[in-house]
Amino acid sequence: MTPTLARQHLPHAGAAPRVDLCARARDWSEIQERMLVPLYEAVYERLGVGTGTRLLGLRCGSGLALLLAASRGATAITGVDSSPGLLALARRRLLPEGWDTRPRARTRIVEGSPEDAADAETPAYDLVTAFAPIGCLAGDSEGLGETLRAATPLAERGAAVVLAGWGPPERCATSSVLRVAAELAEPLRGAGSWRPALRDDLEEVAERAGLRPDGSGRVSCPFGYADVGSALKGLLSTGLFDAAINATDQAQVDKELTEALHPYLRGDGTVWMPNVFRYLIARVP
Repeated sequence: MTPTLARQHLPHAGAAPRVDLCARARDWSEIQERMLVPLYEAVYERLGVGTGTRLLGLRCGSGLALLLAASRGATAITGVDSSPGLLALARRRLLPEGWDTRPRARTRIVEGSPEDAADAETPAYDLVTAFAPIGCLAGDSEGLGETLRAATPLAERGAAVVLAGWGPPERCATSSVLRVAAELAEPLRGAGSWRPALRDDLEEVAERAGLRPDGSGRVSCPFGYADVGSALKGLLSTGLFDAAINATDQAQVDKELTEALHPYLRGDGTVWMPNVFRYLIARVP
């Protein structure tokens, strides 16, 4: 949420949503993902990410957070995700053909789960990130604890593990847009309804994964779009509106979403929604 609403990895009731997955991956990469850059940078600055950092990025999407770590001098970077389309874009970003021969991070992009990222040639990671924000849909943290537990054996003792989540609804303008999606998805209520972020969401996930909380912070991550059309593409690329599309249709979701964005439409045609995201730093025992 990731900028951005985060791409969700939730099971949905009913048939798969009627979407173009290639276009969605492209919209996420070109429009939505960049909005979480303030979150990535704040975390990297606080933890001193740089030369020598060995990073494992969970649910890495199209790899923007990994690219920023590489630009800071991270030595070893592994990104893991389950979306082939997003991973293809991540490989283009991080493993481009014709890259020059200057020293750079040893980078791997892995499809699957953390277990698939095990590699005898890579030293234990000292940083694990799960930047996809939780705390905006009921059940959106399901599976994250298991993912973190699977990643822990790949990290050294005391390694930092970073989780991200939505801030309070009153400080996240996009909350009102998500409520519209939940109303449209009412017939599929079990498929991830909107709920306000709770104060201890991140701590609960960390503790269930056997991690030790060790500090937190908040970061302003406004969602800014060139126009309503870009906003629609960016928000839909998160997957948070899939249940609404299943319950109604694409045209209805576009219409309702356009109306929900109206309060955030500025005189020059741009769309601007202030948001605050929270991150938690936990430690591997």
